[in-house]
Amino acid sequence: MGNFLEDIIEKDLADGKVKRVITRFPPEPNGYLHIGHAKSICLNYGLAKKYGGDFNMRFDDTNPVKEDDEFVNSIIADVRWLVDAPRVLYASDYFGTMYECALILINKGLAYVDDVTPEQMKSLRGTLTQKGTQSPNRDRPVEENLRLFDDMKNGKVDTGSLVLRAKIDMGSPNMNMRDPILYRVLKATHHRQKDKWCIYPMYDFAHPLEDAVEGVTHSVCTLEFEDHRPLYDWVLDNCWRTPRPYQYEFARLNIARTIMSKRYLKKLVDEKAVDGWDDPRMPTLAGFRRRGYTASAIREFCAAIGVAKSNGEVEAGRLEACARDEFNLTSERVMAVLEPLELVITNRPDGYREELNFEYALGGGETRTRKIDISNRLYIEKSDFELTPPPKYKRLCEGALVRLKCGYIVKCTGSEVGKDGEVKRVFAEIVEGTKSGEDNSGVKARGVIHWVNAENCVDITAHLYDYLLLDGDGDFSERLNPDSQKTLFAKAEKYLESAVLGKVYQFLRLGYFCVDCKNGFPHFNCTVGLKDSYKGGA
Repeated sequence: MGNFLEDIIEKDLADGKVKRVITRFPPEPNGYLHIGHAKSICLNYGLAKKYGGDFNMRFDDTNPVKEDDEFVNSIIADVRWLVDAPRVLYASDYFGTMYECALILINKGLAYVDDVTPEQMKSLRGTLTQKGTQSPNRDRPVEENLRLFDDMKNGKVDTGSLVLRAKIDMGSPNMNMRDPILYRVLKATHHRQKDKWCIYPMYDFAHPLEDAVEGVTHSVCTLEFEDHRPLYDWVLDNCWRTPRPYQYEFARLNIARTIMSKRYLKKLVDEKAVDGWDDPRMPTLAGFRRRGYTASAIREFCAAIGVAKSNGEVEAGRLEACARDEFNLTSERVMAVLEPLELVITNRPDGYREELNFEYALGGGETRTRKIDISNRLYIEKSDFELTPPPKYKRLCEGALVRLKCGYIVKCTGSEVGKDGEVKRVFAEIVEGTKSGEDNSGVKARGVIHWVNAENCVDITAHLYDYLLLDGDGDFSERLNPDSQKTLFAKAEKYLESAVLGKVYQFLRLGYFCVDCKNGFPHFNCTVGLKDSYKGGA
């Protein structure tokens, strides 16, 4: 069953209104892309691919003050990571066409140059319940408007002193139609056009023309642009030939406890609340990639949430579930101990070494086996031992029997406790005849714990993550989670000495961890835990 956008496209194709579908994703290069952009990318790319059309990535680079090559390069990398390489286009290459369209409007008496101050313009614009008032410059003669606009273009006036406005309807109930600004003077160096232009088009004027130049058939955007559609149509109706694009809106992606505003994300970066745009806690695509999320998991998530006409909020668990489902099928299993506690096997001598079969099954049923060795000194998780265990405790405590994963059943015989009350090490004995895969002679263990051979392991740094935002309402800066990242100096089996950068491994009983290497040293970022918290719904 298709979505409402597919219904529109199929009707347009059937009626002959459109011969070849062309969609686009038009990012502004003023920050990194976030997970909300992924939905738009996947949707526009998917529509073009389904109907054998074209998908453009077009930079809406019309504001040189906020744009940067770093953002351009990051956006290209993100989009090409998420979907097949699109055509990369730039709105700034159409500045000449936009200027000519502005002249058309002036000559038609549909645009005028205004010099009222921003404060006066805001006052004259009116309110949602009160009509606007016409500017005293609204009826300037065409020749005077052409001369002033030429002065704007040639840098003869100061930044912000003049603007070009559309002449539409100051009494319109839609505030966007009350003589909106089309061009402003801005003497700033553009990242591609350098100092060629002193005037720059506003988004609502530039965007429909960008779509038209590229032959876009279906301009698909989020619901906040619904009120801008009449202006989109007005621009094309008055200064563009046919065929022309049409705008359609869908619900944007909102994820619980997730910042989905580039302005706020930039604030986090600028105030150093995070370690850059690609911090694994950030909901940017670069952050998700460093954390270990795959492009295929994000595409699956975007497909699963569907396309709606009204805004809603999605549980973060839905994205985590998509990643977890994929990793369960593909990730190698390894053993690592995040908070190490030494376990000494007292009925094996120093120098003891034995090779065991480490066997595990992937989610699809495939079984893999490799060799792993054990000694008389191991590391286990601190949480796997209790001096005073609670009821129904299934792990180590004095006198308890537990199985070492892929190894023997051991019996805890005691522990060493420091003056501070902390357990320094635990002692246990192997129960003979209980090697994994062999007859256990009726010996029953309480549970199974993972471990690392202390005589043959590697030190690793692991990062655990929580949401950047705490639950609740209010300004995001007041809801920042001070415990959103936890760093642990852990122990892992020797196998991880050759871990592959960017690869995700399942740490048994702990979660899925991705190998990262920012700032010059390798570490493991927890991508997602083993427990599936998503229970369905939106």
